Amino acid sequence: MYEHLKEKVAIVTGSASGIGESVAVRFGQEKMKVVVNYRSKQEDASKVVKKIQEHGGEAIAIQADISKEEDVKRLVEAAHTSFGTLDVMVNNAGIQSEVSSHEMSLDEWNKVISVNLSGTFLCCREAISYMLKHGVKGSIINMSSVHDIIPWPHFVHYASSKGGIKMMTETLALEYAPKGIRVNAIGPGAINTPINAEKFSDPGVKAGVEKLIPMGYIAEAEEIASVAAWLASNESKYVTGITLYADGGMTLYPSFQAGKG
Repeated sequence: MYEHLKEKVAIVTGSASGIGESVAVRFGQEKMKVVVNYRSKQEDASKVVKKIQEHGGEAIAIQADISKEEDVKRLVEAAHTSFGTLDVMVNNAGIQSEVSSHEMSLDEWNKVISVNLSGTFLCCREAISYMLKHGVKGSIINMSSVHDIIPWPHFVHYASSKGGIKMMTETLALEYAPKGIRVNAIGPGAINTPINAEKFSDPGVKAGVEKLIPMGYIAEAEEIASVAAWLASNESKYVTGITLYADGGMTLYPSFQAGKG
């Protein structure tokens, strides 16, 4: 736990479930004040708020579609109105769909890019603008993926969005480091979340995924939340512009693990 995170204010987008929920709850454990963002699942977001409060943190739930500029502005304003500042922005909200690239419509492409890439940009822009205006030396954490460097057939829109997030993170980190604003990303590997529940319920599929992970297991969302807490804390105050891969070694070319090749 990081004592200096107590009472810091954070927004976590897409935090009604999955990795976002775990990050928000971990921030609650750190006694932070958290804006829980959801797009459509108000009931789930309310449950996350309750969990945060049970851990000693404070929280509110705010509906916002991060692909919409006015919604993002309203989200940041909610943090200021409710808690007085914004110290940490976690851009977690994202979507994916499986479509063969040659059959992918422009609408399907734009749908994923508008949330994952444009939405992350809007959240970064508004958080940075707020921090500059109010003199906050804050931390921005973008949720990327191992697929910002590992190609993923049938998910070209998703992989492209995550590759964009990687360069966006590095560019913003370089631009705003002199202002004391840190921008980093997390690249999760295979994580046991609701979006993957059906896939991992098949023992054969699960075993196949585990073979791609040198550490041999699929992580829980709480393990990503621990990385987010470190990046939000002063323990990482000299760290900016990185993508921290929390992937059990998935990006280390696991097919070469036996020394072949």
